[in-house]
This record gives sequence, C-alpha cells and structure tokens, in this order.
Amino acid sequence: MTPIYEPKTFQPRDGVGFMLSRVRKSYIGEVEKELAPYDISSSQWAVILNIADGRGGTAAELCKTMRYDPGAMTRMLDRLERKGFLQRSRMPGDRRTVQLELTPSGKALRPKIVAALVRVLNRLLVGFSKSEVGQLQNLLKRMQDNVDA
Repeated sequence: MTPIYEPKTFQPRDGVGFMLSRVRKSYIGEVEKELAPYDISSSQWAVILNIADGRGGTAAELCKTMRYDPGAMTRMLDRLERKGFLQRSRMPGDRRTVQLELTPSGKALRPKIVAALVRVLNRLLVGFSKSEVGQLQNLLKRMQDNVDA
C-alpha cells in the first residue's frame, strides 16, 4: 500500500492527526462549557454514559472500553461517587468484584449529557449535509478499525 504521507514533505499542521486533535479539543471544550452547571469533566461524562449504556459495570470494563489507566479510573470513580452520581457495591457471589451503578442523580444526568453532545455536534457540523456527516463517520470508523487491527 502506498503511504499517504512522506517524511520529507509532511507538514504536521496539515496532517489528519493535527486536525483531529484540534477538533477533539474544541469538541471537549464546548461540551464541558455546556455541562459546567453539573460540575462534570469530559472524562466523567464519558464514564456516566458508558455505565448508563451498559458498557462499564466494573472499573476494569470501563478501563478497557475507554482505554484508560486503572489508577486514574479509580480516582475518577471516587470523584463521581463523592458527587453522588455513582455507587459501588460488591457482587454477592464474588466479593472481589465491585459493581458500578449510577445513582438516581447519575441516571438523571444522562439525558442532559446527551442533549449537550447533540447541541455541540450540531454547532460543529453547521454547513454539512447528513450525507457528508455519514461519510465522515465512515472514514473515522475506518481509521479506528486500523487502530484496532
């Protein structure tokens, strides 16, 4: 396969990686502004969504799903628990396994997070057609598939 970029001619600021990074930073910053009244960070809202959507019943599952460091995840879960959005409980049959569950406050936050994500994405995608957004999603998925391969 022919490489897309060549070291001799590559301009980092023109590369896809730089562009993805800038868009991601803008997206995260805008979502954090939207969610400021709820005092949660981008990592915290991602944890809440993953648990709410059944992709993180334990800290280990969340680390795998989010590609996150276990120590950092423990500290984040501690913060979410202190804020009243999350509770931990030991599994009856296996006391080594700690199950994560959203509290009623955590569950009530999910639709607010989703609404904020939709508002920000719609602002970032002004001028795009639904077809173009579909193309972008497919291209980004292909990039992710290359990472996962």
